[in-house]
Amino acid sequence: MRHLITLTLALTAFAATPAAQAQTVPTQQWTLEECMIYAVEHSPETNLQAAQVEIARQNYREAIGRLLPSLNASVGADFNFGRSLGDDNVYVEANSFSNSYRAQTQLTIFDGARSIHNIRMQKVNRLTGALRLDQRRDEVAYATMEAFFNVLYYKEMVVLAEAQLEESRLNLHQTERMEELGIKGFPDVAEMRAQEASNSYNLTLRQNQLTIGIILLKEQMNFPIDGELDIAPWEFDDEVVKTPLTAAAIYEGAIDRLPAARAAESSARAAELSLMVARGSRWPTVSLGAGWSTGFFRNMNGDAYDVFASQFKNKRGYYVGASLNIPIFNGFSTSANISRSRHSLTMARIERDAALRALYTEIEQAVADMNGTADQHAQALRQREFTSVAHNVNQRKYDEGLVSALELHTSSNRLVQARADELYSRLTWMLKKRMVDYFTGVPFIQNYQPQN
Repeated sequence: MRHLITLTLALTAFAATPAAQAQTVPTQQWTLEECMIYAVEHSPETNLQAAQVEIARQNYREAIGRLLPSLNASVGADFNFGRSLGDDNVYVEANSFSNSYRAQTQLTIFDGARSIHNIRMQKVNRLTGALRLDQRRDEVAYATMEAFFNVLYYKEMVVLAEAQLEESRLNLHQTERMEELGIKGFPDVAEMRAQEASNSYNLTLRQNQLTIGIILLKEQMNFPIDGELDIAPWEFDDEVVKTPLTAAAIYEGAIDRLPAARAAESSARAAELSLMVARGSRWPTVSLGAGWSTGFFRNMNGDAYDVFASQFKNKRGYYVGASLNIPIFNGFSTSANISRSRHSLTMARIERDAALRALYTEIEQAVADMNGTADQHAQALRQREFTSVAHNVNQRKYDEGLVSALELHTSSNRLVQARADELYSRLTWMLKKRMVDYFTGVPFIQNYQPQN
């Protein structure tokens, strides 16, 4: 039994060690979709816009409530000292106490259709807020995707730098061995050492770029500062081709679908309704009202008085009335408000046209970038293939003593640069393709249901 207890405690202590925890709880690797979802849900921009949507929703409810009758109730109590109006409507020299109860309701029958137009305006504002929220989510998702691809590029560049450094170390070892055999001289060894040092510096540079890229990705995601963020490997299985669609064809469908275009159109419509609300202020307002009141009174000098229940019942009163409010002059407030609303409508229409124009420019640029990077990738692929063949030939020539170490160094750098150009063109094409797909109706995040 003692041995069993000792073994159990030992296993428990081992499981609690950081090494054992590291083996049982592996570090999460974040995919592109997971990074975008996290960024959208934790971004300050989207959360602020979500709060604006809630404010617009409450404004809409308030606008609807203005069509309903208002109901107010009040209770009052007064102590009078000296001369006061008695229960028989005669002033007497006595301290008194009175208590009043009132309830009243009022309903606006006509106000120049301001309430109706205000409801429509607040409804449009609520829709605009929701569209702006979708727009913010799309912007955050795209920025996160761009930062993700930057980290992916830096990771691949680190791999290339490590391979180049390993190759230079092998060549340095081979050259030192050939120097010992008398095949190579000291200048070749010195050149190889310089190449090894240069490649080591390049690896350090790429590692620092990767660190900065991860920091920027965490900032874009609003990720915890002290958290570990490791992105998942990417499969480069997409065929790099041009898009057959034109910018004009994509734009025709995008203006009725994209949140940015719909929000610009919705803002202009809200400005139109705001002008209609302002114009309604010139019309008279007709209201109906009704009320009920009762009270209690007694002198504080000891005179007899009716009990509270009796007075509460006997003093009840009711009223029904109607009011007509005709605006005649209010210090130019109405005319100034109408003028401001008219200019706001002009500004909203200008901003709508500018937003649609900017959208077409973005679509046209995205299509051009996608097609251009497709051509660049094709050229980069050919460049990498030919450069790889040339470097392999130079490597064999160097082994045979037909080329210098400097020529081999130059050939190696050209190969690394060709591989980097191929990688950069492919990642850029992937980013621009996702942008073109977004304009054609494919969301950045597939099958995502927002929490707000």
